[in-house]
Amino acid sequence: MSKSLAKQTIPFILLLLAAIGSVFIPSMPNFDDGGKIYNGADIAWIMTATALVFLMTPGLAFFYGGMVHRKNVLSTMIKSVVAAGIVTVLWVVVGFSLCFGDSINGIIGNPLTFLFFKGVSSGAPWAGAPTIPLTLFSIFQLMFAIITPGLVVGAVAGRIRFTSYITFIALFMLFVYAPLAHWSWHPGGFLFKMGALDFAGGTVVHISAGCAALAGALVLKRRRAHLENTEVPPANIPYVLIGTGLLWFGWFGFNAGSALGANSLAVSAFMTTNVAAGAAGLAWMFFDVIRGKKPSVLGFCIGAVVGLVAITPGAGFVAIPQSIFIGFIAAIISNIVAHKMTNSRIDDTLDVFACHGVGGMVGMLLTGIFATKTVNSAGADGLFYGNPEFFITQLKAMTVAVVYSFTVSFLIFKLINLIQPIRVSTEEEEIGLDASQHNEKYMQGTLLVTQNGVTTEEDVEEIELH
Repeated sequence: MSKSLAKQTIPFILLLLAAIGSVFIPSMPNFDDGGKIYNGADIAWIMTATALVFLMTPGLAFFYGGMVHRKNVLSTMIKSVVAAGIVTVLWVVVGFSLCFGDSINGIIGNPLTFLFFKGVSSGAPWAGAPTIPLTLFSIFQLMFAIITPGLVVGAVAGRIRFTSYITFIALFMLFVYAPLAHWSWHPGGFLFKMGALDFAGGTVVHISAGCAALAGALVLKRRRAHLENTEVPPANIPYVLIGTGLLWFGWFGFNAGSALGANSLAVSAFMTTNVAAGAAGLAWMFFDVIRGKKPSVLGFCIGAVVGLVAITPGAGFVAIPQSIFIGFIAAIISNIVAHKMTNSRIDDTLDVFACHGVGGMVGMLLTGIFATKTVNSAGADGLFYGNPEFFITQLKAMTVAVVYSFTVSFLIFKLINLIQPIRVSTEEEEIGLDASQHNEKYMQGTLLVTQNGVTTEEDVEEIELH
């Protein structure tokens, strides 16, 4: 067997081992609610919120797929969606344990606590979600873990091998996402103990993904189009609009679901989410107009997503009026950073770092300013309410997350590159990753064209370019 073929069989063998291992895990009864400890309304809402968060993954695929060149649409979309398979299997085997298992010195969960979901179905509820079963809490958290590596795709679109990205998803999940989730959301995690607040993933999801995106862009270096300063037309702007709508819709489950119950906090988080997104979409679009551009669909969509990112860490800690300011400021800062990076040597294809990384950082810091116990008694008062110590805590937590996620992600990309070339060849990049990596082609439409008595089928976009 050649080395190349051996490498190609490794993912299948690992999945086979997981499948065989699962056979020998003892079956456990479902949770017993004989004591009536669970709340039916909370269960119904968190199940709905879980489905909403899952919908964000195909939404992200449409959002990214519509913005890349048409020869990379399918390859970009599948990299977001395939995480649903990889992370789900990892989550059951060991991921949930690493995030929420018994804490080992506040650094990571004991991998044996819930190995292969042992004891989850019949276990006691999670301390922070006493009215829903542990299984439901776990699957809700799984949806966050699924979408996070999918966010990184936008930075490396058009030049990363599919097999290399598969490896990245697994390593990122184990060595970046799981530690950050444990630090921030487990009562024994050191950031949690420090008093840092991250309601729904500003640190765990967006800062980690944004910094990993920056690391990936640096390791993979610049695309040919970026080197030649060639404009890459979006494949399908209506896809971006559809993706934005699905993300916005799913984000209600992302943030309001993080209240972990059908309660007043969920209602407040639902509203702050919507308000921040609307304000940010307008701010990005109007700021573009001030700079001499025309109001665009892309501008509003990107801005709205930045607002959703920025409100995520504070959705359940800040009041509704202040969410307008959070969305507005985040959009302006991300817009400026995206513009600066576009004219730099860093080729972040879809501005993932500027939107998710910077948006998450702004959100963490503004949570440190505008958080108030009036909204959530379990939270803290921020700088705006006379508590500068909490702002410093948020700043420290943000710094830890940025440094850790960037450093470890950079090392992961470098490690993968040692195992196999992480970047496609020049020829593969030229023909597009849809064809070179998947032997498939995205077609917006075709026309029958007759020349010299011969009828052929041609891509509509190609005909327009001619």
